[in-house]
Amino acid sequence: MIFDRRTALAGGVALAAGACVPVERDRGGRYSALLNIVEETANGTLGVAVFDTGTGRIWGHNDYARFPQLSSFKLSLAALVLHLDETGTLDAGEHISWEASELLDYAPFAKDRLEQGATLRELAEATQTLSDNTAANVLLRRLGGPERLTSFWRAIGDETSRLDRTEPALNDVPPGEIRDTTTPAASARTLAKLVYGDVLGDVARTTLKTWMAETRTGMRRVRAGLPPEWPAGDKTGTSFAPGMGSVYVDVGYVEPAGRAPLTFATFFRAARQHTSVDPRAEGALAETGRIIARYAAEG
Repeated sequence: MIFDRRTALAGGVALAAGACVPVERDRGGRYSALLNIVEETANGTLGVAVFDTGTGRIWGHNDYARFPQLSSFKLSLAALVLHLDETGTLDAGEHISWEASELLDYAPFAKDRLEQGATLRELAEATQTLSDNTAANVLLRRLGGPERLTSFWRAIGDETSRLDRTEPALNDVPPGEIRDTTTPAASARTLAKLVYGDVLGDVARTTLKTWMAETRTGMRRVRAGLPPEWPAGDKTGTSFAPGMGSVYVDVGYVEPAGRAPLTFATFFRAARQHTSVDPRAEGALAETGRIIARYAAEG
């Protein structure tokens, strides 16, 4: 079944790249058409934005539609900790503890360190690399709540992304809800500022990129479609909350050989409700990765 779906996606994209999609001066337009085919084949709603750091241009599909952030917000939360530390607003070496009552179902790091506690830096790393839900909540509590992260986005020019709740409530985002959402375009631009802009200093920027590269939750999503020799990193999110369809998120960066880096933000809301990760939904994001790779290889 997985092979059949992958074959259908690849076949549809190949067809579009040939006779069915006219050659356009706007390369982004041609690749947007390929994304439309991925969406139609995958039976859901696909949102994609790819930001080219070399040209400052962005292209995608449904790139200004709102989608749930899910756990992808944790990337910016980790960046905020690094930013506040390097500006002297707080000490990332500060040790903090939490109660057993704060432990959520998915909290591998927080459960292991319940008695010992952890530094803010350790919590930030676990939030990004492991997507530890309790670690994220503990950081939000220490920094000033979801509104503090939203204000960080506003301060760096992102007027779209917002965080309104904590884990796990922020994963319940049915169609039409604006709380805890972003757009692919806003997310890709913000990521470019964090990873390649001047929001973070050199050390903090390198640390964030390293954490993203070490994150393994997205290896079957966009990164599965990218050449393995290209440096890349990401942060994912997934929700099966009843009434919202199943949503899969993957945001990250890739550094293709011989050209400027790209940042990407991908969102897929399946038409059907899933109770566990659906390989076909992740396959849609992997196919998106292959399209991004083709765009990058074109130069």
